[in-house]
Amino acid sequence: MLLAIDVGNTNAVFAIYDDMEQKTRWRISTDPRRTADEYAVWLQQLFELEGFDRSAVKQVIISTVVPRALHNLSLLSQKYFELKPLIAGKGPTEWGIEVDVDQPESLGADRAVNAIGAHRRHEGDLIVIDFGTATTLDFIDYTGAYKGGIIAPGINLSLDALVNAAAKLPRIAIEAPDRSNGNVLGRNTEDQMHIGVFWGYVGLMEGLIARMKAQIGRPAKVIATGGLAVLFDEHTDIFDSIEPDLTMYGLALLAARVAD
Repeated sequence: MLLAIDVGNTNAVFAIYDDMEQKTRWRISTDPRRTADEYAVWLQQLFELEGFDRSAVKQVIISTVVPRALHNLSLLSQKYFELKPLIAGKGPTEWGIEVDVDQPESLGADRAVNAIGAHRRHEGDLIVIDFGTATTLDFIDYTGAYKGGIIAPGINLSLDALVNAAAKLPRIAIEAPDRSNGNVLGRNTEDQMHIGVFWGYVGLMEGLIARMKAQIGRPAKVIATGGLAVLFDEHTDIFDSIEPDLTMYGLALLAARVAD
């Protein structure tokens, strides 16, 4: 079995794979100070609850955009699984795709792994939109090459900035406003915030994807991943496929390449 670990700025995801089939996944908040021992206690409880044997893990692969978290996760692999971890993008798990941008080394691990996973699952030109702390939109051409993209503030980050900068505005949940009457004119502060944040973000996505498609000049399939993809999919028709586990699938592909 493979233990795949992806560390984002907000959350870290741990997934168990067996022959490229995901068996389970767990999520924990990202904290670079969390020790290998703390990870081990948390994981051991989850392994036992779901009936997995820790000794059955024969590979560990780590992808992270938080460099400070890497040491303790590597120690977790070595101390508690007795395995030298694979680090996505390094050594035997280099991306294996063309990164056709001005600074290839600056490409985030999550975006590279998404590109690998999306190209394996889909043919042709692709736009991958990933809803995380930041929302990223990436173009992967029909050969699997990463050709560039866009970074925008994530919707939660945008909402936090609005609330923190305006003393009288309340904190609201990220959810679709009620449009049963077709009205987009809020009659109170919270309704107005819901409309502005949610539909403003839908407009941002639709506008950016339209501009990307115009520049690409060929049909491009839009793949959405990340926690909010399903919510937005209910209110726009810009996505061709919703794949919540795209990043973990890409990591599993990298690990399988080494195992072969």
